[in-house]
Amino acid sequence: MIEILATLSASAAAGMRIGIPLLIIFLLQGSDFWSQVPIFSHISHRVLLTFIISCSLAEIFASKKLWGQRILQIIHLFLSPFVGAIMGLAVASATAIPYWLIAVIGGVFALVLQLVQVGWFYRLRGLPLWAVFLQDTLCIALVLFAVDAPWQGGLIALILLWFAVRSAKEWYDWYHASR
Repeated sequence: MIEILATLSASAAAGMRIGIPLLIIFLLQGSDFWSQVPIFSHISHRVLLTFIISCSLAEIFASKKLWGQRILQIIHLFLSPFVGAIMGLAVASATAIPYWLIAVIGGVFALVLQLVQVGWFYRLRGLPLWAVFLQDTLCIALVLFAVDAPWQGGLIALILLWFAVRSAKEWYDWYHASR
């Protein structure tokens, strides 16, 4: 159960940002973990770290402008399931749950949160600056909770899932009321 909560917490972070959670996990897990991930095992650790730092900085600075948010939305929409799966595998320790199931749960959860974020972006015609700072802070907190306090991180992730379901219902009602 704790592994699922840690997976949800880390995947929720990947549903908000991509580079920042990978950077934190890279720093916390070390290079040993990344040599076991099939996608990253053939890449030098220095090159991978440089790429992840560059992506994190680009996310931090681009997310503060409307055009940057639009570009990041497209990139995040396609990459969030993969990063969510990687994040889920990164925080799940040896468990009886199959790794493919953890990867699927992490990827789908990150995609759902990213879709809700895209919906709010287009409904509000851009995210306000306070919401972007809240996302950055929550993203960092969720990764740290996934590693150190999975119960709390999982609870926050489940609250975010509740918010996503509630948002979808509100959009559905709003769409049918406007017809």
